Amino acid sequence: MPTVSNTPPAPVLAKGWGRRVLGLWRGLHARLDSLQPVAALLARAYVAEAFFKSGLTKLRDWDTTLALFQEEYKVPLVPPDVAAVMGTGGELVLPVLLVLGLGGRLGALGLSVMNVVAVLSLAEIAPAALQQHITWGVLLAGVAIFGNGRWSLDAWLLQRWPALLSRLR
Repeated sequence: MPTVSNTPPAPVLAKGWGRRVLGLWRGLHARLDSLQPVAALLARAYVAEAFFKSGLTKLRDWDTTLALFQEEYKVPLVPPDVAAVMGTGGELVLPVLLVLGLGGRLGALGLSVMNVVAVLSLAEIAPAALQQHITWGVLLAGVAIFGNGRWSLDAWLLQRWPALLSRLR
């Protein structure tokens, strides 16, 4: 008489194993998705802090700021004094929009332009500074492409007044 095995055939084992793996993957996916709002907020805050502090530094010593824009920063197409005002204003206003998530994509795109101009306007840039600008650029690109996330004033306003979305389109 043949022996009877309690082991199910191979396809059934694979099917049960596959379901477990799929279940684990779905759980991991859901947990990672739940981190998106906080990750987006942290990315926005990290970049906003750097630019905002730079703007405050420029305001504290305006004479030095003007001298830097005249001698060091070679901003194309814009006179140095205008570039200083535009750069400082952008560094003070756009980070606030970005961190609040109010027009965050606009803030991200504006700071991206400032980031690129900052790199291009310097004759020489240290490798560590260039890496920092690249990091900011990647984080800003993420906000511009994927949006602010759920923890933003934009999301809150659209949730509270959905008609706003239809008017903006």
